[in-house]
Amino acid sequence: MTNIKDRAQGAFIGALIGEALGVGPHWFYDLNELKEKYGEWIDDYTNPQPDRYHAGLKPGELSQQGWIIQKMAEYLIRQKGYDQNTFEEMIDKEILPHLDGTPMGGKGGYTSQVMRHLYQKRIIEDLPWSQVASNSDTTESLERNIPMAIYFAADLNKLSHIVASNTALTQADDIVGSLSVAYNLVLAMLIRGHKLDENLSGKLMRKVHKKEIPFHAVTTGNLQAPKKGEPAPSNAGLFASPDALLSPSYMAMAAKDPSIIIEPAWKASLVYGMPCAIYHMLPAAYYLAARFDIDFESGVLHAINGGGQNQVRAMLTGALIGAQVGLSSIPQRFIDGLKDKDLLLDIAEKLTENLSLID
Repeated sequence: MTNIKDRAQGAFIGALIGEALGVGPHWFYDLNELKEKYGEWIDDYTNPQPDRYHAGLKPGELSQQGWIIQKMAEYLIRQKGYDQNTFEEMIDKEILPHLDGTPMGGKGGYTSQVMRHLYQKRIIEDLPWSQVASNSDTTESLERNIPMAIYFAADLNKLSHIVASNTALTQADDIVGSLSVAYNLVLAMLIRGHKLDENLSGKLMRKVHKKEIPFHAVTTGNLQAPKKGEPAPSNAGLFASPDALLSPSYMAMAAKDPSIIIEPAWKASLVYGMPCAIYHMLPAAYYLAARFDIDFESGVLHAINGGGQNQVRAMLTGALIGAQVGLSSIPQRFIDGLKDKDLLLDIAEKLTENLSLID
């Protein structure tokens, strides 16, 4: 039987396992080449190829985005919460000095577009934080906020506002913001003990109507039309629509519907898309996390074997399944294979020490 701390720690370690699994086979869009380099089925941590994105890292080691997630968790523990000014200081002092603004010149291998843009604006151009957001449509901000979903799982309203403002610091697109907040709300709901199923989106929408989550909605229960002459709700919300909250249950329904066949499951990467954009990543992660809701190993390995942006797909899937099964049900070999596993487990413990919500 899992409890909230076990599920929360499962989300954190599950995300980092997925990230580390992707260090070797990251960004092979030619699946024949992926199999040529790594065999028919990747089932563990691997060495990156010498000419690839994470050359020099060892199996089980985190690359740059995993390190940033770790830094975010450490920041929340040290700060005992979130404050935007101290977060900005942490990035300036603890992360940007380890980058050089080029794709392959930073700690942990490849530096993302978002972080390169941030380096350019903060270090080269010396612009204030209010002027550094990029128009990237990828998942970097969502990823670094995974520890936020864990730390603030008991307060969804606070979580929504913090993730929205934190995302907007580095990614200016409102759709990216909406999807990033929605993913972290889903993750928090799973930590609270809810299932990634056909009912989850409805639960989130009920929280919207109760003004517990700051999304815009004009429909009534079960997406029915409002009554004639009735004004729109006063809670306009942070984003244009609540659609980002609706997607997870549709993906869950597809995963459980016997008439919808994606076999083998790694081909979800072909159905939903192999590229890096957030609108490709989230549907595949939701699908795999719903389909393998009690099988962490199968979920993350199908995410990895789908190629393309498999590192993020496995990271997001790993967090979602980890939050469902708990750290106690993640196969020990994946935990043992993580570099600095004792440090990461200690961070997971401290990040979740105050969680006691029963929802």
